[in-house]
Amino acid sequence: MNDEAELLQRAREHDLNALGEIYDRYSGRLYRYIRSCVGDRETAEDLTAEAFLRMLNALDGYKFAQTSLSAWLYRIAHNLVVDHHRSRRPTLALLEPTPTAPGNPVEIAERRGLHERVRAALLELTPEQRQVIVLRFGHNMKAKEVGQVLRKSEAAIRKLQRRGLASLRRILEREQ
Repeated sequence: MNDEAELLQRAREHDLNALGEIYDRYSGRLYRYIRSCVGDRETAEDLTAEAFLRMLNALDGYKFAQTSLSAWLYRIAHNLVVDHHRSRRPTLALLEPTPTAPGNPVEIAERRGLHERVRAALLELTPEQRQVIVLRFGHNMKAKEVGQVLRKSEAAIRKLQRRGLASLRRILEREQ
């Protein structure tokens, strides 16, 4: 039995250590994903907490994760983000600034400039393309996992990724 399957089984049995491990393992990832979609820290914190509350409420139901815990948690987070955007006009901060490593000030400034250009270019993509790019490259998810989160086939995810990256390239080339 793999690590995630064992963790899933222990969680179904209401093992508090397993539930704590799930929170420790996934809370940071879900927070970063949600923050990249909603843009504000407080809302992202609230929605992350709500995602784990929904997970706990689903423990005894048929809606609890059956195979992939991570894909199921990202699906909950995705649904919360969609609900949030439906309820208000969205503001997106797609990528948080990368921590500045010590180094040459010119290189640091160039990295920040590139970061801002990519962030602005991501805002020009379709929402689906943006989500695929953020999940695939910002959260290192496989196409199959992204497909489970967005309820699309792996082929559809790869097509959205290809189109999104091509659009991103055109947007960034246009700016130069």
